[in-house]
Amino acid sequence: MATRGFTGRRPPEATRERLPPGQYLTDDFPVLQIGPNPPVDPATWRFTLREGARPIRSWSWEEFGALPRTRWSGDIHCVTKWSKFDTAWEGVSFDDLMAAAGIAAPTDFLLAEGYDDYTTNVPVADLVGGRAMVATHYDGRPIPADHGGPARLLVPHLYFWKSAKWVKGLRFTQKDEAGFWELRGYHMYGDPWREQRFDGD
Repeated sequence: MATRGFTGRRPPEATRERLPPGQYLTDDFPVLQIGPNPPVDPATWRFTLREGARPIRSWSWEEFGALPRTRWSGDIHCVTKWSKFDTAWEGVSFDDLMAAAGIAAPTDFLLAEGYDDYTTNVPVADLVGGRAMVATHYDGRPIPADHGGPARLLVPHLYFWKSAKWVKGLRFTQKDEAGFWELRGYHMYGDPWREQRFDGD
């Protein structure tokens, strides 16, 4: 049965080149999360780097706002198959966090941790060299709570579940430890161009 207005036309070539396999383009910004928005008050917000259980460095919201700022514009891709082009973010790059802490990454892996107790694993190699930031602004405005504000991790070259919302810290781990979705069958890495949605892909 054919439905009027749905022709199954392929997207233009320029769009296809930017869409990973199995993705579709949306102008919306869907809200997906594991539960209700956690209450996060900038007055008490802290972002902490840890090696295992040991704190390395911590910043208040005011202190975090004084760190060097980075802007990034580009495409993001959700494991639920939507992609959004030309998104604009601002925050503190992982490189600048390491510099402000006065350290090099002590291990090759870490878990991003959210105020909602969400976790997700990311190799350090995917954060360095300007590849990731802790974002505080989207499209020129503070990130709204529905999209992870006041701060979220941004790792745009991986599926978006790796960009943890309401982030409160990064915990360096000795091995590649599974986070919330990885323990439930999602891929340990999550490259959209290789369609690494689930374990075994």
